Amino acid sequence: MIVIVDLLMMLMDMTYSILCAIIQTFLHPRLKCIDGELCLITGAGGALGRLFALEFAKEGAHLVLWDCNTAANEQTAKLARELGVKVHTFTVDLSKRRSIYETADRVRAEIGDIAILVNNAGVVAGRRFLECPDELLERTLLVNCHALFWMTKAFLPRMKAKNHGHIVTIASALGLFTTACVEDYCASKFGAVGFHESLAHELRAENHDGIKTTLVCPYIVDTGMFAGCEIRRELRSLIPPLEPLYTVQQSMKAILGEQQMICIPRLMYIPFLARALLPWEANVVTYRFMGGDKCMLPFIKNAEMKTSNGHVKAS
Repeated sequence: MIVIVDLLMMLMDMTYSILCAIIQTFLHPRLKCIDGELCLITGAGGALGRLFALEFAKEGAHLVLWDCNTAANEQTAKLARELGVKVHTFTVDLSKRRSIYETADRVRAEIGDIAILVNNAGVVAGRRFLECPDELLERTLLVNCHALFWMTKAFLPRMKAKNHGHIVTIASALGLFTTACVEDYCASKFGAVGFHESLAHELRAENHDGIKTTLVCPYIVDTGMFAGCEIRRELRSLIPPLEPLYTVQQSMKAILGEQQMICIPRLMYIPFLARALLPWEANVVTYRFMGGDKCMLPFIKNAEMKTSNGHVKAS
């Protein structure tokens, strides 16, 4: 009898959740205020990281910017300070756990507790799997996935102590479904998605309802990271690369609206569902029709021409 009652309650809660999601799709959710909150953004020197920094600054959040490129990071800081917020910069190699922990200790000691953690940094090797040096494969996993572990372990304890915070994971549509010739990147982003979702479940199970999570899964963003990637010519106008500012603005709406997950554009939910519901061969046929099975080949060719000596494309 208890099982039946619990089942009915689950179905009611499920129905309510679906109705709420439908309503929120058509109505603008109430956006939370983050004025004065301390926000840490990784990869802040890159295109998306810089835009995230400026958008958070417009909302009044004070910034802690991490990047391995000191000059680019300082440029982001300069632009953000012009918006009237406090900005602190740190040069950090996210592929090194010790560097993350040591810098996190400095942040807590010198600045304070982080309220919003935006795990944005990402890299891609841009090589075919069998031709890619092991060091580049490892770096992709370290920066895109393992760094999430160390960043969260560094800053989550204080969030839990206060039952207040927000963890944002900038993943990728390639963390929900795959394509050929970017095995390292897909593996790292699948790992990022899995880690984020498991963490969200853990926080719910522990009743840390004051700590929010948002998973962002965009299609290819026109930052140059995947320059040359092309689907079938006739379909390119239907699914063009995303404008960086649009991507960040849509992400900010989801973050400030405390939305748990967002795919950008919404069309990306279709291949995500198709991967789960359709037979493997049906997905393969669809990929081939769209040109998805070979879309990364021009990107890899460009990367091979532009890079040498282990250089890695970074977001």
